[in-house]
Amino acid sequence: MDHQEKARHLVQMDAAIAGPLFMLSAALMFTLLNVFVKLLGPAFTVWHIGFFRFFGGMVVLLAIFGRHGNLYRGINTRLLIIRGCVGSMAFISFITAIRLLPLSTALVIFYSFPAFSAIFSFLIYGERIGKSEIACIAVVVIGVGVLFDFHLAGGGLGQIMALVGSVFAGMTVTLIRSLREKNGPVVIYLYFCTMGAIITFPKFIMHPVFPSTPTEWVMILGIIFFSVSAQLSMNQGFFYCRGWEGGVFMSSEVIFTSLVGIVFMGDPATLRFWIGGLMIFGSVVALNRLKANG
Repeated sequence: MDHQEKARHLVQMDAAIAGPLFMLSAALMFTLLNVFVKLLGPAFTVWHIGFFRFFGGMVVLLAIFGRHGNLYRGINTRLLIIRGCVGSMAFISFITAIRLLPLSTALVIFYSFPAFSAIFSFLIYGERIGKSEIACIAVVVIGVGVLFDFHLAGGGLGQIMALVGSVFAGMTVTLIRSLREKNGPVVIYLYFCTMGAIITFPKFIMHPVFPSTPTEWVMILGIIFFSVSAQLSMNQGFFYCRGWEGGVFMSSEVIFTSLVGIVFMGDPATLRFWIGGLMIFGSVVALNRLKANG
């Protein structure tokens, strides 16, 4: 193996390791974010949660990274703004769904987004995927359904919002992959937070609600912290994998969510959990091996 082949092999191995590592970290932090959102009191609407997340994230990024220069000086500003709007709608739709539905139901529907990402990758970039990759996506979607017994509880509005969030999420991760080629994860997330803050501010200011107890402050700060950490990790992960690939890796969030329910909320570890979890985990491993093999 000559020097160039060794270098190419090293880059492939780095991508095969770094991509899943960043995505799994993001999935774990998104799980904790979902738990805080679910536990936050009903006085905080979707618009309050969204504004605190977006505005808080914007303040954190500017405070930490802003002293190094103008963070809004990104490449392809128009696409950054579009991605920010699309991502904001995905978040608002999903949060609406998990406030209206059981968390498991919202996740069953929402985690069809890797399939939508594959569709958008083909429509926007002409990016084709092989039969093996399609099989990985299909097994993930089926695995999520098995894990939660294909049980769709709650009203139709919540289910529609989960599906809308899934479509927007699929488009979002497709656009992130394109933006990540010339923009850092901080710039991408800053535009996301800025557009989200602009979208949610009118509804927030009409009926402003602020944390009034230490518990509420912990939850709001937790939402900001875990959203910033998860999003930066996910954006960095897309440097190593395509949108639909990242979606498959991110599907581990449903396993983490189920584990939270089992460990902290007394949910039973049923046979469905093991079968569905193994299907999802097996798909992630299979996709990782496909990446490592080029």
